[in-house]
Amino acid sequence: MQFPESWLREFCNPPLTTQELADTLTMAGLEVEELRPVAPPFTKIVVGEIKEAVQHPDADRLRVCQVDVGQGGLLTIVCGAPNARVGIKVPCAMVGAELPPGEDGKPFLIKIGKLRGVESHGMLCSARELKLSEDHGGLLELPADAPLGQDIRACLQLDDTLFTLKLTPNLAHCLSVYGVAREVSALTGAPLKAPQFPHVAATIDDRLPVRVSAPDLCGRFSGRVVRNVNPRAQTPQWMVDRLARCGQRSVAPLVDISNYVMFELGRPSHIFDLDKIHGGLDVRWGRAGEPLKLLNGNTVTVDEKVGVIADAAQVESLAGIMGGDATAVTDDTRHIYVEAAFWWPEAIAGRSRRYNFSTDAGHRFERGVDPELTVEHIERITQLVIDICGTPETALGPIDDQRVNVPAQAPVRMRVARAAKVIGMPLTQAQCVDALQRLGLPVAQEEGAVTVTPPSFRFDLRLEEDLIEEVARIVGYNTLPTTPPLAPITPKLRQESRRSSFAVRRELAALGYQETINFSFVEERWESELAGNAAPIKLLNPIASQLSVMRSSLLGSLLQVLKFNLDRKAGRVRVFELGRVFLRDAGVQNTDSTVEGVSQPMRVAALAYGAQDALQWGRKDKAVDFYDAKGDVEALLAPLRPTFEPAEHPALHPGRCARVLLDGRAIGFVGELHPRWRQSWDLPGAPMLFELELEAVQRRPVPSFKPVAKRQLVERDIAVVVAERVTHDEVVRAAEAALPGELLRSCVLFDVFRPQGTSTGGLAQGEKSLAIRLTLGSDAAALTDAEIDAAVQAVLQALAQHTGARLR
Repeated sequence: MQFPESWLREFCNPPLTTQELADTLTMAGLEVEELRPVAPPFTKIVVGEIKEAVQHPDADRLRVCQVDVGQGGLLTIVCGAPNARVGIKVPCAMVGAELPPGEDGKPFLIKIGKLRGVESHGMLCSARELKLSEDHGGLLELPADAPLGQDIRACLQLDDTLFTLKLTPNLAHCLSVYGVAREVSALTGAPLKAPQFPHVAATIDDRLPVRVSAPDLCGRFSGRVVRNVNPRAQTPQWMVDRLARCGQRSVAPLVDISNYVMFELGRPSHIFDLDKIHGGLDVRWGRAGEPLKLLNGNTVTVDEKVGVIADAAQVESLAGIMGGDATAVTDDTRHIYVEAAFWWPEAIAGRSRRYNFSTDAGHRFERGVDPELTVEHIERITQLVIDICGTPETALGPIDDQRVNVPAQAPVRMRVARAAKVIGMPLTQAQCVDALQRLGLPVAQEEGAVTVTPPSFRFDLRLEEDLIEEVARIVGYNTLPTTPPLAPITPKLRQESRRSSFAVRRELAALGYQETINFSFVEERWESELAGNAAPIKLLNPIASQLSVMRSSLLGSLLQVLKFNLDRKAGRVRVFELGRVFLRDAGVQNTDSTVEGVSQPMRVAALAYGAQDALQWGRKDKAVDFYDAKGDVEALLAPLRPTFEPAEHPALHPGRCARVLLDGRAIGFVGELHPRWRQSWDLPGAPMLFELELEAVQRRPVPSFKPVAKRQLVERDIAVVVAERVTHDEVVRAAEAALPGELLRSCVLFDVFRPQGTSTGGLAQGEKSLAIRLTLGSDAAALTDAEIDAAVQAVLQALAQHTGARLR
């Protein structure tokens, strides 16, 4: 919200400088976002009147003017403005004047000069040359009663400052100059000049029939017929200037009056062309498919959730937002209907955004506008209409006021002890009462508490905390004591059997991955395709239409990161994310950290794409594959030893996907992206992915002492023939089950042979040879040959029994 300081000081003029006033407002919660002078600095520019303007003898576009600046003689000034004519008063920069800096940043100094042979003793100025506006169509014409020779800064009140406030939604009562002045009076104790609304008597009995069909849309509707106005009258310069300094351009006198009262008192209103209204007005909810052409030229289609003002023929206005083009006032308007209403904030909120625009009226009504002063504000508008657009034939009808459903303000009770605790400083009941009364709030006292019935213009006072905030604002945030927090500090030690999430991040970074952070809300299609989740948790108010559900897997987010990088010519991508997923779980109850019916576990996921290694010369480039991702999972979980079993996952390749198990419990998946999704995401190659439960990844075995082996370990190599369907994991499990752990120290596959062409090696089709190295040892005594042979035989028998293996 923007307004000039001079207008504010007409209502409340505290003994503060501009900066002190801005600081006071900011510390009270009305943040002053910007202070800007109305005009840049310039000097020796005065009011001058053109007494004579003749054509330059040597230039078609120049005139030689004789200008009176109130110094007894006339100044000869050469001017090229198209509107330079006898009798107008304009800004005149005298010799020695400094104009505002130009594009080079240097001030422009006026000197005596010659233009085509004629000596010029000054310069006549446009608004653009004074940096007052961008209008450069000609000289800035001043009011006819402007005193000759008066400094232009005093004439146009240019020694003023524009305040721009950044108001929070709860400060709707400050969306006017008078509303801000009311706050300044409460904060500083300076007297407040309340506006007066003298009654303007009716001279005719004309009324416009109005029916309020939707009390939940409009709580109060007031209006008045005014006949025989002059819409072609000139808006007074003081009103044009004030509107401009509020950021509103002058349109036409009737529109300017409506806008002026909105900035002054905070109530948007609307003026209809009475002759264009068919029958009466009906305030109701819209009907599906009804069209409306608005004042901004847009044509919208309303529905049952949008409030409208309609007549017998069509919709005439979007209720509380913008008027319609069909009943807009024009230069031909003769009779008008002035409307001021109270619209329920819930009925206005969000409606204009449906049509991709916003208005000052909608901004105010959706936050709440005082329902009690509709009649008084119509009186104010009426008086301005008479003063500016009135004619001898102007006639006024009576004000028609319908109160159908105005809000009832519920009393709010505040405990003084509670206020002192929340604010953090000692407070007496007298201090609280004084602060609330300064804000114009009616206060009833009892022992240790006060009760406030909020006035009609305060829509933000609903809870005890609201009153506490008001007390804190008036007492002053800068008076709060600086008290360091005092609390026992108890270090929270992490269990030795768990590592932190930061340690997991460092481990993945050491494996060559880079961390990403993504939204928890994703596209619904990802959930269906990549997670097999047909019923994801949907958002009530998504920040974007496509980000409509909560994710149950991190894989979609990583694929999006991959696609983003590939589109920017990245050839190798390795990324990971630690994040929360959201799953439906009826067993979860509402607590401080949980939501009923929703489980929110943490997971860690990673994606690898492109070459195994970064750019290097030591070995040939090779694309990352399933075993690289599997090795990264093993490195991440080490020293724990996970096992892997074939599995299926909606996002992963059916034949290149494994379930990751830890101590027999499934903790996640690893595999290659499904070819279907690789094609739909338009990926040149297949990325490898894994997703694990973070809680399982954080597990760490507590280190325990083990003595160094005193006896040499024994290694035996065996080659067994098994069917092609037998996996390495089955062979290792069978071998480990055959011998106790203290005897079999390791079982490692080091060679695989499959028959190729004529080289069968004694193997039939569908068979393969696995070479395994067994490492044996004992802490009790050195192993004898007989014990070693018996151990090898036990392994061979177990392999034959469980996998059908035979010794090659």
